[in-house]
Amino acid sequence: MKFTIVGRKVNLRDNFKELAKKKLSRFNRIFDEDADANVTVTLERNRQTVEITIKQRGMYYRAEATDFEMNDALDQAISKLGRQIRKNKTRLEKEIHSAALDQYIQEYVYTTEQEEEPEYEVVRSKKFFVKPLNVEEAILQMNMLDHQFYMFRNEATGEINVVYKRRDGNYGLLEPEED
Repeated sequence: MKFTIVGRKVNLRDNFKELAKKKLSRFNRIFDEDADANVTVTLERNRQTVEITIKQRGMYYRAEATDFEMNDALDQAISKLGRQIRKNKTRLEKEIHSAALDQYIQEYVYTTEQEEEPEYEVVRSKKFFVKPLNVEEAILQMNMLDHQFYMFRNEATGEINVVYKRRDGNYGLLEPEED
């Protein structure tokens, strides 16, 4: 796994970088060598946010945690990532090494009770005309509908895009990318 560790508004010490690599290395059995692990640490108002994103073959695995201490936030993010992988074990077996995933589950996850895996159920399907819009028009339409996201055809590129409202009140744009 390739590591990228970045600090925003904070200077990261080498011992934190080594600790992050060591803790993430327990996922080495699950992911290929070509997987990219990005760790981003952000300092805002004396709170440290650690965001971990692992990308492998078009699949993204992401966890984020905020705490007063950088190391505590790292531990929480690693735990969240492990829980996500364990929770979606059967669905992920098709995407990542199933034998390594089983070994990880047995070694690092200590649960006394088996959690039932929730089924993903589509309860409603909706078809609608996707109108060509620019990004600003799509945001306006989303706000007028009081939705959290809005899918539209970008008039500049002709591709299907999604605008969404972020937790911080700003907006995001999702665009397709060819690998």
